[in-house]
Amino acid sequence: MEGLPHKRGRLPAEPYGQWEEEAKGLIEEEMMRRGIRYKQLSRMLEQLGVFESPDQLNRKINRKRFSAAFLIACLRVMGVENIALHQFKQGQNKEG
Repeated sequence: MEGLPHKRGRLPAEPYGQWEEEAKGLIEEEMMRRGIRYKQLSRMLEQLGVFESPDQLNRKINRKRFSAAFLIACLRVMGVENIALHQFKQGQNKEG
């Protein structure tokens, strides 16, 4: 008998952990810049056919595990037209 595979098919949090934090930061920064709370974001996303409660959005964003499609939908409904990727430095850690 063979042993169980060790987390086969799953990538470790790194190197994606840093980028998940950046994606979360993008959403939160734009929400703060525009004075948008989760309740309003929830209503705005409904216009795109995305139905999630404010609590679900809060958990999803803070968990930092969401799709690129979700990120784009959030940024789009908030009116974000451009993202400067040069602001993200590879290997940079915002914490600390």
